[in-house]
Amino acid sequence: MQRKQWMTILGIVLTTYACQKAVSSLAVRFEQPVNFPAPVYHFDTNPVTTAGFELGRKLFNEPRLSRNNTITCSFCHIQSAAFTHHGHDVSHGIDDRLGSRNSPPIMNLAWSPTVMWDGGVFDLDLQPIAPITNFVEMDENMDTVLNRLRNTPVYPPLFKKAFGTAEITSVRFLKALSQFMVMCISADSRYDSVQRKQAVFTTDEAQGYVLFQQKCNTCHKEPLFTDHSFRDNGIGIGPNDDQGRFLVTLNPGDKYRFKVPSLRNLGYTAPYMHDGRFYSLDAVLENYRNGIHQTPNLDPVLQQNGRLGIDMTDEEKRKIIVFLQTLNDKTFVTNKLFAEP
Repeated sequence: MQRKQWMTILGIVLTTYACQKAVSSLAVRFEQPVNFPAPVYHFDTNPVTTAGFELGRKLFNEPRLSRNNTITCSFCHIQSAAFTHHGHDVSHGIDDRLGSRNSPPIMNLAWSPTVMWDGGVFDLDLQPIAPITNFVEMDENMDTVLNRLRNTPVYPPLFKKAFGTAEITSVRFLKALSQFMVMCISADSRYDSVQRKQAVFTTDEAQGYVLFQQKCNTCHKEPLFTDHSFRDNGIGIGPNDDQGRFLVTLNPGDKYRFKVPSLRNLGYTAPYMHDGRFYSLDAVLENYRNGIHQTPNLDPVLQQNGRLGIDMTDEEKRKIIVFLQTLNDKTFVTNKLFAEP
């Protein structure tokens, strides 16, 4: 091999090492974006530390959390897709088993009072238990996972660094994962720059923003673009008859209600809806305009003035989509701090 080729390879290796070292040496701490409300996560019981975050990031990418060491959290939550399972209508888990829902993004969870499409998890610290023990996701149990980590030489020192001793417990394991997840903050979109007076909308973006405020923000409230409520948005019953919030509450009034998702990073998270049935924003808005189904728990917002759905012209729909593109946060999906260590 020629000397020039060796120098090129050496340069790539040194650059990669330097980048990894720079990321790992950063002091990590939670900061509330200036245009965001106060978070709801309980930082008083689990403050973010650099060591805790780095442990959580490693666990997030750890295949030992699954029965056959093949599935990680990042398998269904891919950073370049705003931590969704891009391209899959419903998630694929262990042994390529199919789930029943589209993987929601891991994004701005410090502001979310519940987790999952049906809100079945009320504390972020408990959320990882669901995919780990789910038959179609990781198909494992917590005791086995913890024992694997205890017997993996790299982990006891990391737990000691993060929590003071090398003891690996379920509480520490879950807190470390939460420290990673609450740091997955998306607040650097074009929309955010405009809100911080660092940029201005184009004419179409500004007009789309006004239309969005008129037609969409009852449910998708700024700046998180969700009100965290559970609603039947009239898309109709899916092929697997997923009854949504009802499966948690057993209240008939919650049948086919699902959590209102954030609209941030829609450019990266297709397909859309809880079952991934729509593959474009145009299809989503067209359904709200002409495809709403009358169901017993259909949200009142979608049945006003004697009609179902949201009244909008083709031009209004186009401008709303133009505005929605300002919610994409490229910095978030490329931030090396969140990448696999």
